[in-house]
Amino acid sequence: MFKSLISKNNKKILKNVNNNNKYKTSSQRGQIHPYHLVDVSPWPILTSFSAFAVVLSLAFYAHFFNNGFDRFIIALIILIFGAGIWWRDVVREATFEGLHTSYVVNGLKNGMILFILSEVMLFFAFFWGFFHSSLNPTLEIGSVWPPIGIEPMDTWGIPLLNTIILLTSGATVTWAHYGLVAGYRKQVILGLIVTVALASVFTAFQVYEYIHATFTISDSSYGSCFYMATGLHGFHVLVGTIFLGVCFIRHLNFHFTRSHHIGFECAIWYWHFVDVVWIFLFISIYWWGSGELVDQLPETLKLKLVTY
Repeated sequence: MFKSLISKNNKKILKNVNNNNKYKTSSQRGQIHPYHLVDVSPWPILTSFSAFAVVLSLAFYAHFFNNGFDRFIIALIILIFGAGIWWRDVVREATFEGLHTSYVVNGLKNGMILFILSEVMLFFAFFWGFFHSSLNPTLEIGSVWPPIGIEPMDTWGIPLLNTIILLTSGATVTWAHYGLVAGYRKQVILGLIVTVALASVFTAFQVYEYIHATFTISDSSYGSCFYMATGLHGFHVLVGTIFLGVCFIRHLNFHFTRSHHIGFECAIWYWHFVDVVWIFLFISIYWWGSGELVDQLPETLKLKLVTY
């Protein structure tokens, strides 16, 4: 009888412990391993469905469905809200709860590398489409590249200026990172301010370029490839600008240390990826794709290319 009473009491104690742990975070429960077992959260699933709704509503809008743009705006607002709250929780786990150990940091780095590789494959698809159309132009576009009726952008105008601006921003964000590692707080602040300012100027110039372009996305394969590739890159610049802006705010609030700043490192990797993609865009689409590179070749080499 005495043993049965003890076992009943133990079961009650275990039940109370389990119920109490149900409402505690992993840091409050205590753990003996270096990994982070995330808590139950509604934000990832909300972000996933809202991202799907953004793409679906954008397709509706492109096909002139009723209220397609309104649905797109609503889905976009929900997406921004869900992703923002989700990443706020991640920042809390890293900064205030101390859950991002060296094992977790390595996992985050590997995840960011895989994400950038997936983005490389995405841009590779658009480059493939561009070179497929330009190296073997069809009869429908006049068997020439650029197609008949297309007036390409001036390579040595805004595109060259944007190249200088973006490469300079890559240098300033690296300078800010070196300042963080060395412990120079003002250098980090100045470097991030200059980087975000240069990124904003780049976006403004690209919008200006689109407004004054003489062709649209529906003007043959040239317009489709040009706007899809440069527009997708412009979207990545916008995301990277927000990424670095958040890092700037976090640095002002002393979230980063000299040895623990994985969020800032991921933002820098992402920004350098944006820089590299733009170099390929400038060389292939703006310079070679506009026909200027071929025009600068000797006449004998031009004849060989045409014969080939």
